[in-house]
Amino acid sequence: MSLITLTTGMTMARKQKIMPLLSKTPAKRHLPASEKWENHAAFYRLMTWLSPAYPIGAFSYSSGIEWAIEAGDITDAKSLKRWLVVMLKFGGGFCDAVLLAHAHHAIEQKDNALLREVGELASAFAPSKERLLETTAQGQAFLTTAREAWACPAFDRLQKVWDGPIALPVAVGVSCAGHGVPLSPAIHVYLQAFMANLISAGVRLIPLGQTEGQRLIAALEPDIAATAQRALKASLEDAGTSAFRADLASMHHETQYTRLFRS
Repeated sequence: MSLITLTTGMTMARKQKIMPLLSKTPAKRHLPASEKWENHAAFYRLMTWLSPAYPIGAFSYSSGIEWAIEAGDITDAKSLKRWLVVMLKFGGGFCDAVLLAHAHHAIEQKDNALLREVGELASAFAPSKERLLETTAQGQAFLTTAREAWACPAFDRLQKVWDGPIALPVAVGVSCAGHGVPLSPAIHVYLQAFMANLISAGVRLIPLGQTEGQRLIAALEPDIAATAQRALKASLEDAGTSAFRADLASMHHETQYTRLFRS
């Protein structure tokens, strides 16, 4: 029965009651301020910078996972997940997130002393020669590309206050602050990209199937969110690691006989 037929035999009073109900459309959901992010340009840049397609050579690093697989520490998806959770919560993941946050703060607050301190600490905290190469080679590649495609004054400030090697989380933090990318999504996406790259290494080395790799990314979602929240509240003094086996793996990898990865 059509709406016209339905309303023809109604009294005027009933029509007045029912017509608003028939024509009512669902109310729009108003997002709270914490869920809004209307700077689409900033979102576009963040996703570009932390995409696997961004040319920093991330695919060539395993953060010592290659040695851990040869040593038998990692043999399947379950053991890889255990390893990654430790790296994320107590190793390079958390440490990088704190450094990224304070690099972001330094640019926003125009605090050159803090920016220099973050740049210096990011290099000093690398636990091995290969991990230093991993973070600074990617950091420099990130910064070089960003200068060419996404130039902004924040890069010049970094260059003026810190003339040493640029670690990747510092380069990302400076870029995000310089382009108005909010800190919280920047840290979340950075950690997701960090974990996804190591899972990709595991997929190739163990080996695992692509679907199993995606299951791991899905399983790590709450751990990434929790680590990001910790990093947002952490002071620079809170940065540090206690993932000793992962640090040892990166040292052993330096002398590993057969290697596919640079770390």
